[in-house]
Formats: sequence, C-alpha cells, structure tokens
Amino acid sequence: MRTAPGGPALADRLTEALTRIDAPDVVLAVTRQGHRTVVSGGTALAPPTPRPALRYELGSLSKTFTVLLLADLAVNGVLSLDDPLTARLPRLPLSHPRSGRITLRHLATHTSGLPRIPTDLLRGALIRPYENGYAGYDTERLLHTFARTRPRHRPGTRWHYSNFGVALLAPAMGHTTGIEYPDLLTARVLKPLGLTGTTLAPGTTGTEAIGHRTNGTTPVRSTDMGAFAAAGAVRSTPDDILTYLEAHLFPDGSPLARALREVRIPLLRRGWRRRNTHTLTWYQHPAPRGPLLFHVGATFGQQAFIGYHPASGTGVVGLATRRGRTCHVVPTAYELLYGLAGEDG
Repeated sequence: MRTAPGGPALADRLTEALTRIDAPDVVLAVTRQGHRTVVSGGTALAPPTPRPALRYELGSLSKTFTVLLLADLAVNGVLSLDDPLTARLPRLPLSHPRSGRITLRHLATHTSGLPRIPTDLLRGALIRPYENGYAGYDTERLLHTFARTRPRHRPGTRWHYSNFGVALLAPAMGHTTGIEYPDLLTARVLKPLGLTGTTLAPGTTGTEAIGHRTNGTTPVRSTDMGAFAAAGAVRSTPDDILTYLEAHLFPDGSPLARALREVRIPLLRRGWRRRNTHTLTWYQHPAPRGPLLFHVGATFGQQAFIGYHPASGTGVVGLATRRGRTCHVVPTAYELLYGLAGEDG
C-alpha cells in the first residue's frame, strides 16, 4: 500500500472498499489535487511483482486514448472531426450509401450506426466462444467488412456502442498521417503525457497482470485485439493511469491541453428522458459541485474503471484480474469517485 502524506483515512477507506471486490488481484488508486493513494489486494496469493507495479489490460478504456489522439489531430488541423470517414481511408467500394455519410465524430461518439462488432466476428464468437476472434482480424479485413456493412440507422441520429466504429479510427488516422496507429498514439499521446508504462502490446513475463477464467485459477492469455487495437488494446500501470487522469484534471500546461479540454465538452444525450450525457469519449454523470466523467473496460480476464471529477480535482482508478463477470470493481470504484466528489479535499 502507498499513500500520500496525510492520507491514512483515505487509505483506510480504499482498503475497506477492497473487501467488496471479489477478484484474484485488485488495485484501487485515487489522485486528489495531485496527491496519490494506492492500495492493492485480492483473493489470490500476491504475485512476485507487486500488484501496483504490474501492467493491466484496459479493454474499452483504450477508446479514451484513441479519441484523445483524434482530438489532438483535430485541434492541430491535421483533420476535422466532421470529415467523412471515407475521405480518410483508401478508396473503398461501399455497398450502402449511408456508410459514406459516417464522419470521424460519429465513430468517436458511437453514433455511426455500425454494429457493436462485425457480423463475421459475432458468428465466430458463437461457434468458438473460448477463442479470441479479434486475434488475426487484420486491417484489410476490417476495411473490407466496413465496405459491405449496412449501418443500422442514419449516422448521427442514434447512439449505439460500437467497437467496430472506434476500430476504424485507427486506419483513418494512419492513412491521413502516414503513421501506423501504435506509433502515432505513442508519439502524440503517450510520450507527451509521460506514460512510459503504457503500451499496446504485452511486455515481458512478470510485468503483466494475468487474468483468469471463471474458476479463478486457469490463466487467460494476453488479449490480442488485431485490427481492433484502437478499441481495446491499451494496457497500463496504475501510476501511468493516475498520470493520465491528472492530465485530464489539470490540462493547463500540458502539450495536449487543447485536446484534453475538447474531450470534456458534453456533446449528446441519450437514454430514458435523455439523462445520459456523453462527451467525445467520456460518459458524464451529474455529481456534487459538477459532473464526473468516467469510462469502463474489460478483456477476457481483466476489468477496469477510470473516472475523474474536475471540480474537486479527484480521479479514481479501479483495476482487477477477474474470474467472472461480477467482481464489482466497477461499481465500487464509481461509488468511491461519487463519494469523494461531494467532500472537501
């Protein structure tokens, strides 16, 4: 356990929250006005490398990195959020007119009309549920599938979560800049923010958190996302994620200041009575003294939450290897963030 000076009460609070999370390995971390508190635990024996020093798979939290990259390219005039997707890709023989109306903004905000995952990938998952269908799904196949996929509705009219859509941002940005997505993300987001422990590929043995199947003992191999890297391939350490949150909380002086502000702007509402608000990449919920912003992610063996409350300068990270779908790291971390949002620092 590591705590900032003067923060034992918060450390005790996080330690108590750990008891509500049923997972082999758990890390809960808080940054509050730049002071960090990190606790860890879990039902498994402690690994040789301390849990807070491991790198965790972020799953769909990767989308926040991808869209921050997109925003950075936009504010610097490399592209526009309202550019048609097809203008940023190699020429494709589109089967459906609606596909040509999809913009980069539609992809980022899940309003493109594209399905959550391509139909061919869904079929494979039904036939082989324990295999990772993303592995081996390359960019050429992704673009071919996009060209023949009919959007479910007119772009920009409805919200429908889509890994497929966000995945297409990678070839769009790559084709525009002439730089492959992993290198582009590293050069324009990871290095400027000092995220030296964040990557899109697994590191050496002993540096990576290991997920588990539902029995809690059978390890799950590192998740290869193939052409869906932009939607789910980022992996990071707790310290790096705290640094990432602090950049969002205090963007002034950051080399990505304009992009960090851009991704905090509310853009759309959805759901019952239109209560759910979204920015370019974050979910936004009302909270004391101002909204909180958050995202969640999961891979085959891990689960993650990150969120922040700008008004109080608070960010919360929850990371876990899991042995089922109900480890409770997401609701526990969310409750911590909401509770801290209403308290004086």
